[in-house]
Amino acid sequence: MSEHIFDQKWSAASLLRFAFPTIVMMVFMGLYTIVDTIFVVRFVSTDALSAINIVCPVINLTVGLGTMIAAGGSAVVSRKMGAGLEQEAKEDFTLLVLAAAGIGAAILICGTLWLNPILLALGASERLLPFCRDYLGLLLLFLPANVIQTVYANLFVTAGKPGLGFGLSVLAGLANILLDYVFIVLGGMEIRGAALGTGLGYLIPAAAGTVFFFRNRGALFFVKPRWRGALLTESCLNGSSEMVGQLAAALTTFLFNLTMMERLGEDGVAAVTIMIYSQFLLNTLFIGFSMGVAPVIGFHYGSGNRKQQRKILSICIRFLAAASLLIFALSISGGSLVVRMFTPDASRVYEIAAAGFPVFSVSFLFCGFNIFISALFTALSNGKISAVLSFLRTFGLLCGGILLLPRLFGITGVWMAVPMAEGIMFFVSLGCLIYYRE
Repeated sequence: MSEHIFDQKWSAASLLRFAFPTIVMMVFMGLYTIVDTIFVVRFVSTDALSAINIVCPVINLTVGLGTMIAAGGSAVVSRKMGAGLEQEAKEDFTLLVLAAAGIGAAILICGTLWLNPILLALGASERLLPFCRDYLGLLLLFLPANVIQTVYANLFVTAGKPGLGFGLSVLAGLANILLDYVFIVLGGMEIRGAALGTGLGYLIPAAAGTVFFFRNRGALFFVKPRWRGALLTESCLNGSSEMVGQLAAALTTFLFNLTMMERLGEDGVAAVTIMIYSQFLLNTLFIGFSMGVAPVIGFHYGSGNRKQQRKILSICIRFLAAASLLIFALSISGGSLVVRMFTPDASRVYEIAAAGFPVFSVSFLFCGFNIFISALFTALSNGKISAVLSFLRTFGLLCGGILLLPRLFGITGVWMAVPMAEGIMFFVSLGCLIYYRE
């Protein structure tokens, strides 16, 4: 019997079966995020929805830092597991979790001290500022838990327990939905109720994961850590592409908000919020798949099994091609239904968002491949290439598109920015895959 769950001859069925819990976990996270925003827009106001998008860059930063440590650290830990360095892998794992906790505490302190300046810098209008303050002011208390649960979401897979991450995600999501109903609808807490429900949703997997890794005696568990500054440096550099992606999401959200506020006011911000959350929901399949297979790729990289690596890559490419066509078809046929979940079809917000959805949907033909290739280079401990790809895709192409295309095509240019960036990036990612095929 193989000592490690990763050390097997992977087929398409077994690889997809292994990645399936992580895929479902991410899709479910997307679904409960959507439900969370639906509660806000239906039981508070579209201004409250716009306010959540205004503060979204802070959440992007939090998730980015957690994902940077997790993705970069997971590649190191899984590589050492593949090389037979079991104790060192556990020590590194423990140090990574402690670093995540420290980062979360720093975000809480800084955010609390400079709350108003941060909100004003993010573009909160006088009308939206009270909503932003109520939401972020309360959610900051739970952001350390968000960093930790983001790290656990990746490392459950590295520990060979993707099902546990899925179960905790489902539990947290259901709790978030229930708590939103209790706090917003029954308790009348409005946007503060949404923040409290979301924060407690962060806390559940963070607390449960901590208990698990203290009591578990499987592939990974907490041990006395050894300080390795090189580990943190390598993890941050290797996972920098994921951090770049989240920082870019923060910047592009800010630019989208700024552009829409200038052209269509708060209703425009609400419409682009619907688009961003819809994109997150439909991209979760690709994100979950990439997270699910990355430790397998990293393990075989560490063990030197090139034949198995090539087979795994072939399976991944075929899956991504089929999934991209499926997601594109669903977004084209059901885009108006997604928009209608957020806002009545007689509203101005619906009119703006529904008009842009078909243009925006073209991006789903390309983004899955781009997400996977970036994760692939991270799993192979080539964080430099992964970071360059993420930087070009987001800061270079997407930010440039948001700034340029609306000047040429008006509001349609706003919706064209993402498909343009993803389409160009598809060919760049393909070129990198061919160039580094060995």
